[in-house]
Amino acid sequence: MTPDLRNKLIELTNVDRVEVLWAEHCNLMDAYGFDRLIYGFTRFLTPNSMGDPNDFVILSNHLPAYRKGFVEGGLYRDAPMVRWALENEGHCSWRVLAEQITTGALSEKAQKVVAFNVAHKVQAGYTISFKSVSSRAKGAISLTARAEMTQDDADAVWAEHGPDIVLLNNLVHLKILTLPVPLHNQTLTPRQREALEWVGDGKTMQDIAQIMGLTQATIEKHLRLARETLNVETTAQAVAKAAFHNQMYIIEA
Repeated sequence: MTPDLRNKLIELTNVDRVEVLWAEHCNLMDAYGFDRLIYGFTRFLTPNSMGDPNDFVILSNHLPAYRKGFVEGGLYRDAPMVRWALENEGHCSWRVLAEQITTGALSEKAQKVVAFNVAHKVQAGYTISFKSVSSRAKGAISLTARAEMTQDDADAVWAEHGPDIVLLNNLVHLKILTLPVPLHNQTLTPRQREALEWVGDGKTMQDIAQIMGLTQATIEKHLRLARETLNVETTAQAVAKAAFHNQMYIIEA
């Protein structure tokens, strides 16, 4: 490990905002030739679903038009490399796509995703699927090579720098899991967050009202608004979702 890389790793571990972490990581990957990234993480994976897209953690520096089609438009569901990431751990060259196309192994829906990617010059790159200790959680990142690069170029970069690239992405993934993550413009107010925290501590409505110096009716209002903000039905679900996304017990809201 070079001193520069060691210093960069130390810097990344000390970042306290996911936006700063992501910007730094995009710059690091760009230096290797991978200029467009999509990171995704879910804690609600089942054998038949990746969970509600509103609960995903999605970070990307792709252009809005690509994100709109791939993420918001739901193309990710049939993307071959997303399917690979769900079924595997480690890293994979997109060369496997060429092999699947050649052998006719791609479904019609998968072929549409590949055509969409080609139209947006998303043609060469690597996918990293992170190791998980939970059957319900899965994270992965897609590293797209610059438009002028071929898969041969990307593979050559990986042959020389692959271990460092994997190390950086693993670290960033683990760091993201510790940071407050924006929930699709779902922002809890300080009062909503505090009320959820006391519920998480097992306090009753009467206890919380006394602790916060408010009426029980006001506490119930804060919890109702927190449920609406987090798009859940119960307060227990709100506590779990806020905790999953590190939106509780944080030093700076």
